[in-house]
Amino acid sequence: MSDQLERLNRLPLRDNLRGLEPYGAPQLHVPVLLNVNENTHPLPDSVHKAIAAAVEAAATGLNRYPDREFTQLRQALARYLGHGLTEENVWAANGSNEVLQQILQAFGGPGRRLLSFPPTYSMYPLLASGTDTEYVTGARSSDFSLTAEAAARAVRESAANIVILCSPNNPTGTALGLDVVEAVYEAGAEYNTMVIVDEAYAEFAHTGTPSALELLQGRERLIVSRTMSKAFALAGARVGYLAAAPEVTDALRLVRLPYHLSAITQATAVAALDHADALLANVEDIKGQRDRIVSELTDMGLRPAPSDSNFVFFGGVSNPHAVWQGLLDAGVLIRDVGIPGHLRVTAGTEAETTAFLNRLRELV
Repeated sequence: MSDQLERLNRLPLRDNLRGLEPYGAPQLHVPVLLNVNENTHPLPDSVHKAIAAAVEAAATGLNRYPDREFTQLRQALARYLGHGLTEENVWAANGSNEVLQQILQAFGGPGRRLLSFPPTYSMYPLLASGTDTEYVTGARSSDFSLTAEAAARAVRESAANIVILCSPNNPTGTALGLDVVEAVYEAGAEYNTMVIVDEAYAEFAHTGTPSALELLQGRERLIVSRTMSKAFALAGARVGYLAAAPEVTDALRLVRLPYHLSAITQATAVAALDHADALLANVEDIKGQRDRIVSELTDMGLRPAPSDSNFVFFGGVSNPHAVWQGLLDAGVLIRDVGIPGHLRVTAGTEAETTAFLNRLRELV
C-alpha cells in the first residue's frame, strides 16, 4: 500500500468511497490527442470573437452575483432544442456530470438504487458513490447492444429508483432505439423510476437517428441530458444541461449550490448558442472523419462498431495495449477502455485522423 493511500485511509472517509479510483483519462502532451472525445476543431474566429466580447461585458459586473436562474441561457437552450420546450423545461450546470450529480442528489441517495448497462460511461458508478446511491448493472448482448426487453427486465428485477441510458453509448458509440427508452420508462412506473437518457453526443448522430426529446411530452419521470462540450467545442467552459418536465427542474433547485453557474459561464454559453450554425458546421466535418475511420478500419480487417458519436469503438485488436503504445510512440493518443480486444478513438480533424490511420495501419 502506498504512503498516500495509507494517509487517505486514516481519514474518516465514507466506507463506500474506500478503495475507489478517481475518474481520469491519461493527460499526456502529444501532437494528436484523440482519447477523450473532445471536439478537436478550434472555435471559428467569429465565435471566438463573440465569446470574448460577451465575457468582457460580463466581467464589468463580476462584483455582483450572477443570475441565479440563468434565465437567458435557459431560454437560448430551449430555442436550440426545439420540440416545443420552454425555459421551464431546461436546466444547466457545470458540465453534464454536474447535471447528473444534481439528479442523483435529488432522486438518489442512501437506500436508493441506480441502474445502468455497462460497458457505458465510467462516471456513472462514481456519481453513484459520491451521492451514496447503490449502483447496479444490467446486461448487454455480446455485441454490446441493448434490447427493449432486456432493459425493461433489468428495471423490474432491480426495482431501480434511477436508470441511466447512454445514447449514443460511450464507449461503443451506438444509439438506442426509442423503444428501449419507452420500455424502461413503462417498466419503471411501478417504482416511480426516474429515467435519464444521456445524449452527450446527440449532434453527431446519423440523419434519422431519433432523440429521446421526442418522448418528453407527458412523461414527467423522463430526463434528457446534453452537453456543450462536444458539438459546441466548449469542453473547457464546462456547460451541461437537461430537458425535462418543469417539476424536475424545481427538484434540482433544492440541491444546487447558490449561483452555481458563473456569469462568465453563462455569457460564454449564450454567445456560443447565438452562433450554433457556425459551430455545427464543424460537426459535419467530424462526422465525415468518423465515417472515414469506420471504413478504413474495416478495410484493415478490424471490427468498428456502428457509431452515432464523434468516436469509433473497434475490436479485432489482438494486443490492445501494444497498439495503444505504438500509437503513443508516434505521438497519437487514443483510449484503451479496458475491454479485451478493443480500443476507442476520437474522430479529429482530417490531419489528425490521417496520422492515426497511417500509424495504425503499420501496427496491425
